[in-house]
Amino acid sequence: MPVLLAILGIIAAAYFWSLRARDAANMAGDLIDMAGDVKAAARRFGFTRRTNIHPVESIEDPNIAAAGIADAFLTLDDMPSREQQDKMHIQLRRVLQIDDAAAQELMVLGHWMVNECGGAQPALARLSRKLYRLEGPSALTPLMDILESALPMDGLSQRQQEAVEELRLAFRLR
Repeated sequence: MPVLLAILGIIAAAYFWSLRARDAANMAGDLIDMAGDVKAAARRFGFTRRTNIHPVESIEDPNIAAAGIADAFLTLDDMPSREQQDKMHIQLRRVLQIDDAAAQELMVLGHWMVNECGGAQPALARLSRKLYRLEGPSALTPLMDILESALPMDGLSQRQQEAVEELRLAFRLR
């Protein structure tokens, strides 16, 4: 009887570890797919990463910076809800006058930019300065149109209020 229990225990442990290995393989595949999505989005917008330069400094399309700022703004306190992401997607399409696929790719590329900056707060500062250098103060109006639609109904959080102030500073509005 103890030998039978030991064999059953070994079989259960092997099954458990095989499930974990399968899940790890699936997760690795998802990460590879995500990397492919970022590469495809970057290729579509003509973004090329240069060596020894931060990716934000390589941005030449202001739409990429705007999408990154929108993503960073929404993720300041918590991950955005699906509804907020959908609203941001719609606003990107409407304000920037792009098609559905381009808006989706901008969201992917903007999220990647936020990750490359090390989080939402540093991304907001860096991307807003870059957007100002690319477009000047005229870029603030479309950016605010994008942000307004995806804001939470209960108002801005403390960090989001600070981010609005940081945007004012970056765009030299007093």
